[in-house]
Amino acid sequence: MGVFLPSLSGFIMSDKPDFAEIETFDKTKLKKTETREKNPLPTKESK
Repeated sequence: MGVFLPSLSGFIMSDKPDFAEIETFDKTKLKKTETREKNPLPTKESK
């Protein structure tokens, strides 16, 4: 029995991952996004 991960439950239902899918994955299809902290930690100056 494989490890059950809720986020991957519909993706892979076998003990071994599908490496063929990983090898054919195209990183250029990913969108470039600007990462910004939505809730930055308060600094000492903000108190």
